[in-house]
Amino acid sequence: MKSLTEKISDKLVNAFLKNKIIAPIPSKFTKNLKEAQKLRMLCESKINLPVIGFKAAGTGIPLIKKFKEKEPFYASIYKRNFLKSGKNVKINKATLGIELEVCYKIKKSFFSSISSITSKNISKYISHIAPCIEVVGYRQRKKGIKSFGDLCSDFGANVKFFIGSAKKYKKININNLKTNISNKKINQSVNGNTNTVYINPLNSLRFVLNKVKKDKINLNKDFWVFTGSTVGVVPIKGKGLYIGKIDKLGTVKTIIR
Repeated sequence: MKSLTEKISDKLVNAFLKNKIIAPIPSKFTKNLKEAQKLRMLCESKINLPVIGFKAAGTGIPLIKKFKEKEPFYASIYKRNFLKSGKNVKINKATLGIELEVCYKIKKSFFSSISSITSKNISKYISHIAPCIEVVGYRQRKKGIKSFGDLCSDFGANVKFFIGSAKKYKKININNLKTNISNKKINQSVNGNTNTVYINPLNSLRFVLNKVKKDKINLNKDFWVFTGSTVGVVPIKGKGLYIGKIDKLGTVKTIIR
């Protein structure tokens, strides 16, 4: 007989692979972030698809305080959900919104590093930097966010990632860059700033890399890290072209349909 955890993970994995929406999973798996992390990792262990990187989630300091958490969390990102700028995505009623992020490409030499990743040594592992749009949503029939566990247990609530032009990494002040995401067709525009992301995107990257190291994950290849939204979770009020802009990094686009 399979345990309830095994049964729930099977349902989530099936929904993830087949793009289905299922009934909400029991709250016992979402109230506590540690339990949600266990479920997420169990689900990911059952998916035999290429992983291209990881995302940081729950990176807004006000959100961390609201849900009485100590830190963000991370989740794996699969190649099939990683698209070039300008591609489209079909949303559904379980879609939460759209985000604009800074992402980094990390050299595979990171996996052979022994020491912890710090603000002083992190730059040597970064090869590229780029703007990114993430569409977030559940595989379940539920709305809103009641806890980090809601997001974490459902694969980090990631649906699709759209990456803009990547630039070779050089040290820039990433602490205070203006950002904006907009859809001119419906007159929707939201401003943000990189300083809303767990102090800054570089600090968020450091957090993810140390978690990956602690969990003894080794992709044995270069990979991407998505550091969290600079504009929060922006509701998708209409279909059409969304354009994200990050000062000094450039633009990224996606078509919502």
